[in-house]
Amino acid sequence: MHVTHACEAETFELPGVRFTSLAAPRLGSDQICLWQLTVEAGLDTPQAHTLDRDEVFVVIDGRVRLTPGGAELKVGDAAIVPAGSPIQLTNASEGPAALHVAIQAGFSATMADGTPVGTPPWAA
Repeated sequence: MHVTHACEAETFELPGVRFTSLAAPRLGSDQICLWQLTVEAGLDTPQAHTLDRDEVFVVIDGRVRLTPGGAELKVGDAAIVPAGSPIQLTNASEGPAALHVAIQAGFSATMADGTPVGTPPWAA
């Protein structure tokens, strides 16, 4: 068993977004990745991306939209974005939003313009 203590969890920053790794291959989970996503108030990501696996989002604080024109999700709501569907995150809250995100390990991301991203570091 591997335990990731919150105070020791590795974080990764992108403009307006923080990823806190909780489970990933390097953390002892060969099949599932899990991270906490913290999104600044008012963030609207400039470009959508797609993944080659289904991704599950659970809102734990605030309100967000995950897809262009998608439904607003509130605390306790869960959404599954199917593989290949565009993901473009918007924080609809006045403060930061937080989510737990789960996906199969080994996934790969691609930006809307076709730029391959591969597997991001928080899921490696």
